[in-house]
Amino acid sequence: MSIRVTDRGPESPIKLMVVIGSVRPGRIGLSVALWVHEHITDRGGFEIDFVDLAELNLPMVDEYRLPKTQQYARRHTAAWSARVAQADAFLFVSPEINSSFSPALKNALDFLFHEWGRKPVGLVSYGGRGGGALGTAALRPVLSELQLIAVSTPVDIPQASTQVEDGFFLPEEQQNVRLDALLDELGALAPALRSVRESALVAG
Repeated sequence: MSIRVTDRGPESPIKLMVVIGSVRPGRIGLSVALWVHEHITDRGGFEIDFVDLAELNLPMVDEYRLPKTQQYARRHTAAWSARVAQADAFLFVSPEINSSFSPALKNALDFLFHEWGRKPVGLVSYGGRGGGALGTAALRPVLSELQLIAVSTPVDIPQASTQVEDGFFLPEEQQNVRLDALLDELGALAPALRSVRESALVAG
C-alpha cells in the first residue's frame, strides 16, 4: 500500500506536528512537550497534531521494501505515512541519550522518506549540562538525509529535571523567548516550502 504526499495549498493553516521523542516511563519529555503545546496554543498561528511516540507504539521498522518506494505492507506504516504527509512542519522534543538522540524518534523517522521532505523542523532538546546539544548534533545529519529543513534556533534545556514540579515544566523566560524564535522561523518557512512542494507536484 502506498500513500501519496499531498499538500493543501499555500493559504491553508500551518499544520504543525509536535512529536515527543522519548517513550521511557517517567520521562521528562512529556512535561517539556506539554509546555511546548501550551505555548503554541496560547500564541496561535498553528494547527497542532500532538504525537506521543509512546502512544503511537510503532514497532521497529518492519516493512519489506525501502521507504522511498512508498509501497507499505503494514497498516501502522500507512497510517503513520498519512499523518506525516498532512503536516506542514514539525517540532521534535527529544532527550540526549549517550551523546545521541532518542532511538524511538530515529525509528519513527526511518519508517518514511518522501513524507518528511521539504518541510521545516524545529528542535527542542533536553539533557545534562549541555541541554541535549550532542543529541541535536547527532540528529541533524538524519534530518538532512530526509530533506527536512532544520530551523536555525534550537531550544536546549540543561538539567531539565530541575524545572519540573508536580509534572509541570516551568520554563525560564529565555526558554520562552527561544521557543518563540523557533516558531517564528517555522511560521515563515512552512508556507514557502509548501509552495515549493506544490510546484514540484505540478511539474511532476
